[in-house]
Amino acid sequence: MRLHRNLCYAVIDGLHSIFNDKNYADKVVQQLLKRDKRWGSRDRGFIADTVYSIVRYKRLYAEIAEVKEPFDRDNLWRLFAVWATLKGIKLPDWKYFQSTPTRKIKGRFDELSKTRKYRESIPDWMDELGLKELSEPVWTKELAAQNQKADVVLRTNTLKITKSDLQKQLESEDIPTHSIDGYKDALVLNEKANVFKTEAFKNGWFEVQDASSQLVAEYLKVQPGMKVVDACAGAGGKTLHIASLMQNKGQIVAMDIYESKLKKLKVRARRNGVHNIELKVIDSTKPIKKLHNKADRLLIDAPCSGLGVLKRNPDSKWKLETKFIEDIKQTQAQILNDYSKMVKPGGIMVYATCSVLPSENQEQISNFLKSDSGKDFKFVKDKKILASESGFDGFYMAQLQKSTNA
Repeated sequence: MRLHRNLCYAVIDGLHSIFNDKNYADKVVQQLLKRDKRWGSRDRGFIADTVYSIVRYKRLYAEIAEVKEPFDRDNLWRLFAVWATLKGIKLPDWKYFQSTPTRKIKGRFDELSKTRKYRESIPDWMDELGLKELSEPVWTKELAAQNQKADVVLRTNTLKITKSDLQKQLESEDIPTHSIDGYKDALVLNEKANVFKTEAFKNGWFEVQDASSQLVAEYLKVQPGMKVVDACAGAGGKTLHIASLMQNKGQIVAMDIYESKLKKLKVRARRNGVHNIELKVIDSTKPIKKLHNKADRLLIDAPCSGLGVLKRNPDSKWKLETKFIEDIKQTQAQILNDYSKMVKPGGIMVYATCSVLPSENQEQISNFLKSDSGKDFKFVKDKKILASESGFDGFYMAQLQKSTNA
């Protein structure tokens, strides 16, 4: 591979924005890819892949390069040189790469790779937490899986098209896909492509949604005509899936504390041809109280650490802090306590996270069932999804049912 100066400059600018200005990697990459309209798909792919790779392995590369944060531009070039050397890319005769110790880099890599926290490039506290909550073999495998590139997975919008017809349409647009067993509406891209420019996307025939995430709405066991509440709807990926499972019949109340996210859901719903969603901003306790004992089904897709989706959001490794995780567990418990009251007698509630930590998952459910708010609920089943086993995001979901006598 031959390195092109303007593409490398874009990578360095992106890393500076992510590491020093603390901007989100996905937003930064989106902006970088718009910098030069002459760039082809290979150029854009190089920028995105290189930025994400260096973000993913920041700690390992920094240890090898012997540089510390905050990274000045010279240090960012040193990180880049480590990445390129380990990829087997010949460094050009640029001033940034003068005196790059190629042999030393490879030796340091071999040495540091013997230690998990360096090899998988995570903070000490995160490694200690994973070991505490999961067994060492499980945590080791999970970290390795979370450092793999995430597949692009689509969910067929069955309100408008069948999966086989969607697959044919995408094939006609030079985007080959394949199905996966156990995920009835999912298609996985054979290779990365900009699916948002396709006619299929403009027609609302699919949404981008990881395979593990697609299992959550199905766990609700919804039926057409029900009243369903998605209490932490965000931009509505699972809300839209629920709507398709309900065949646009019945009512979905999509709630969130952020009005901006619900506005995005409104746009997505219009494109998807979904018209049975009512949007509600949780700006006080009133919206929740008005729905007490009203929901046939309740989805709590709770805010969490996101330790099941590091492959999708590698920069979160460097943004997360122990205090956030302790605080989010309190938030999860409070949400379960308050929002569970919306379930009607005999109704079903699903609690879900994109975390692999038992303290955010099984333990939250166990504590809830022992609480006064959970006394009328019974545990039905749960599902723990590890990236190392599924190949997709790490997820957890638990199904609880409220007593008919409550």
